[in-house]
Amino acid sequence: MAPSHAVRCCQRGLSWIPVIFINLVVCWSYYAYVVELCIYTIANTEEQVIYLIVFHVFFFMFIWSYWKTIISKPASPSKEFCLPKADKELYEKEEFPEAQQEILKRVARNLPVYTRTGSGAIRYCDRCQLIKPDRCHHCSTCDRCVLKMDHHCPWVNNCVGFSNYKFFVLFLAYSMLYCVYIAATVLQYFIKFWTLCRRRAIEHCPENHLPDTHAKFHVLFLFFVAGMFFISILSLFSYHLWLVGKNRTTIEAFRAPVFRNGPDKNGFTLGFLKNVTQVFGDQKKCWCLPLYSSLGDGYTFPTRLVNADSEQGNVEHQVIKCTVDGQTNPRPLSESQNHLLGNNMHSEEQKDSSPANIEVCQPVSITMENES
Repeated sequence: MAPSHAVRCCQRGLSWIPVIFINLVVCWSYYAYVVELCIYTIANTEEQVIYLIVFHVFFFMFIWSYWKTIISKPASPSKEFCLPKADKELYEKEEFPEAQQEILKRVARNLPVYTRTGSGAIRYCDRCQLIKPDRCHHCSTCDRCVLKMDHHCPWVNNCVGFSNYKFFVLFLAYSMLYCVYIAATVLQYFIKFWTLCRRRAIEHCPENHLPDTHAKFHVLFLFFVAGMFFISILSLFSYHLWLVGKNRTTIEAFRAPVFRNGPDKNGFTLGFLKNVTQVFGDQKKCWCLPLYSSLGDGYTFPTRLVNADSEQGNVEHQVIKCTVDGQTNPRPLSESQNHLLGNNMHSEEQKDSSPANIEVCQPVSITMENES
């Protein structure tokens, strides 16, 4: 037990190395830009002020979104998705997978679970001992099931999922803007240092150009580092913008979610604008701020499925009930789901999300019963 605990502690410590590295690079870039470039290199006061103001705006938004991604705890399934004690004992005693599946199917009838494994079985996590909600996956690094898991990112030492996906996309956006702004403003001084002041003898430099000081090394490396990070982040940011537009996670892009009627890579697609709204929220003024505004609860998602799940009953006649403080009451569509399914969007989104083509999975902490 002790060696295992020591290994886990070492792994947790080592997992922070990429985060420390990124923060060291950012701290150096701040010093190089503010001190070496703006204070020691740029002689024009007006240019200094403008550069510093814009720089600090990008720097603040970048740091804010980055640390929001790091400190946001991954959302995990609630206790409603765990097997009841009696069913759990039966499940553990059963030796045959078919019998275990029957137990899981019986429990899953009371949950809004519509996705299956590749073989059509109920998605169950033996590690966490719970039935996985739609789009939920187990992260071996975090050792937990994560709602709407996208991937585990070592650069933030955290799982990217429902609770922080918006922050992660904004982190990519602002880090890219941060790098491109640095590269663009440093470029002219990079050229002057590189072409006109390479000689060690200062007297060989024209009087109207920069002197050969130690600042040139920071400026040269600052341009290279900013350009290198910009190119690498651009491809990743473009890919996640595409995922947002398609309403897919990285996992779903490589392996399409499986419903009872088969795999469907576009199963959660509602149209471009509604897909974006599901991640960034329905208040556009908050889209650019790393404040939580994603729609839904992370357990259930509107789908494009035409046929209802026969095991869950007729969707049009289901009454979804939730238990709050010991009282069970019918729960209507949440405000965010009403907005997603509303008719105030563009006609293209209306076509994709018409009532005939949408199956609405309701939030959890629930029991289901059919009214006919």
